[in-house]
Amino acid sequence: MAVDDRGFDGTGKVALITGGANGIGAAVARRLAGDGARVVLADVDAAAGTALAQELDGVFVRCDVREPAESEAAVAAAVERFGGLDVAFLNAGVAGGGGVGDDFDLAAYRRAMGINFDGVFFGVHAALPALRARGGGDIVVTASMAALTATPFDPVYGANKAAVVGLVRALGPKLAEEGVRVNALCPSFADTDILTPMKGHLQETGFPILDVADVVEAFMRILAADGAGEAWYVVPGRPAEPFKFRGVPGPR
Repeated sequence: MAVDDRGFDGTGKVALITGGANGIGAAVARRLAGDGARVVLADVDAAAGTALAQELDGVFVRCDVREPAESEAAVAAAVERFGGLDVAFLNAGVAGGGGVGDDFDLAAYRRAMGINFDGVFFGVHAALPALRARGGGDIVVTASMAALTATPFDPVYGANKAAVVGLVRALGPKLAEEGVRVNALCPSFADTDILTPMKGHLQETGFPILDVADVVEAFMRILAADGAGEAWYVVPGRPAEPFKFRGVPGPR
C-alpha cells in the first residue's frame, strides 16, 4: 500500500455518499466539496440532506439503501446532474440488530442486515456501470472495527459488518483490473448519533471515542492510496492503515 503524498484531488470529481445527511457521511461530503468535488447525498433524512446539499451546492436524493432501485436512482442523479461518477462512499448504516434467543427481534434483524449489508451490495451493483463509464474510480464502504473483532454486545451488527469486509476483499482484486478500487473503512466507536445509546457507558469506563475528523482523514488516505480489497482500521491514537489479515492454512 502506497499513499500519494499529494493527496486526493477532488477537482472535477463527482461523489455519491449514502448516509450522507449526518455523521461521517456529512463530514466526508464537506471535505470532498471543499476539495472541489461535486457531491450527491443519498439518505432517508430529507430535511438534513436537503439543507446540506444546499450548503455544498450539491444534490440530495432520498434513498433507502435496502431498495436496489433507490440506489440506482441515486447514481442516475449523479450522472444526470454532474455528468458521471468517480467516488461512491457507501456509508449508510445502523446499529442494533437484536440478538439470538430471547433477544431475537426479526424486524430489527432485517432492518440491520438490509441497511448494513444489502445496502452496500446494492450500492456497489448500482455504482459500477457509472464508474466503468469513467474509466475507473473508487468505492469506499463503511464497515467497522466490529468486522475485525468479536462484538458480543451486538452480534448482528458484527455479522453484517464482517460480511461487508468479506465482500470488499472478494471484489477488490478483480475490480482493480478494471480501474475500480474497492476498500473498506473500519472505524471504532466514532462520535456520531449512532453512538448515542452507549456513549455514556463508554465515557464512564474511559473507553476512547474516535473523533469524526479522524475518520474523514482515513477516508481521504484511502482515496490517495493505491490498494484494493483492503480494510482500513481507524482507532484513536494510531495512524489509519490496512488491517493485515493472516493467511489461512492451505491443504497438505
